[in-house]
Amino acid sequence: MTTEIKVKVQLVRSPIGTKESHRATVRGLGLRGVNSTSELQDTPAVRGMINKISYLVKVI
Repeated sequence: MTTEIKVKVQLVRSPIGTKESHRATVRGLGLRGVNSTSELQDTPAVRGMINKISYLVKVI
């Protein structure tokens, strides 16, 4: 039985006025509006996306 490690991310600031690549990263993480949350697998790719937009999100 494999245990998948998950990370839960919440969008706390609006991506309006940010770079287009940062908005695309927000959408890639499955976040829509402010206060929306998404539960993702904890992979290096997801960690990199979270680090890129760390000023917009909060890890719960």
